[in-house]
Amino acid sequence: MNPRSRAEAAYLGLALGDALGATVEFMTPREIAHQYAQQSGVHREIIGGGWLKLRPGHVTDDTGMALALGESILANDGRVEPLACAQAFDAWMRSKPIDIGNTVRRNLLLFRRSGCAEAPPSEYDAGNGAAMRVLPVALATFGCPEAEVIAACRVQAHVTHHNAMSDAACEFLALTVQDFLRGESLQQVFRQRIQPLVDAHPAFAFRQRARRENPGGWVVETMQAVLQALVDVDGFENCLVDVVNRGGDADTTGAIAGMLAGALHGLPALPPRWLKALDPAVRAACAGQARALIG
Repeated sequence: MNPRSRAEAAYLGLALGDALGATVEFMTPREIAHQYAQQSGVHREIIGGGWLKLRPGHVTDDTGMALALGESILANDGRVEPLACAQAFDAWMRSKPIDIGNTVRRNLLLFRRSGCAEAPPSEYDAGNGAAMRVLPVALATFGCPEAEVIAACRVQAHVTHHNAMSDAACEFLALTVQDFLRGESLQQVFRQRIQPLVDAHPAFAFRQRARRENPGGWVVETMQAVLQALVDVDGFENCLVDVVNRGGDADTTGAIAGMLAGALHGLPALPPRWLKALDPAVRAACAGQARALIG
């Protein structure tokens, strides 16, 4: 399986996880089990609804911001430019998206006032909003030195999330996606990428703690839930079903797990019924951007 195919699977995986998780966002695992009692207590189909009352197959800000970022990178000949990223995110916000995070909104409003494409550093901006949209950077910088990948991750992240824990998550996700694009196994990536992340940032530890349920918007909780599902659950579909049924910020944990599991398992692992349920315009945009970004 070549990197181009895996890149497409990662982007479609992001959108599938977003669409699947949005239905149960902000619900608890107990509430999900009760609502889907007739389906063995598990939510596993792309049906829309949720607190946003989405139509089946539609997505949230996770996919929307990723596509906006990808468009800005392509418009700048594959470069991740601070002002272009900020302008793309601002244009996306002006389009009145169905959902937007508080930190994203606050710092984009600051950009409008100041013209500065980098938010000030803040210990309170350790949300998952920069991590959920980092995939286009991973694809555009595939094959570049690691230092360039890290720098590009920070450019896009710092428009709204200028925080060390957010940076660590974004950089890990981009580099891990690239490992999977090269065909490296989960076992290899655990040794060379996941364990070093936990060693450097013990807050991300996920093996020594109980199952992370109700993960909130804090990037640490997001990453704990995603890594537990990725490492401990076999297969693309099972990984995404596991992580979104934990409830909480389920569209974002679904999107991030989807980009990783998509890159790992590839296009053949994506459930055809999910792809059919995904909004056709979103499906085409994700697949097209993936191919264009990776070149």
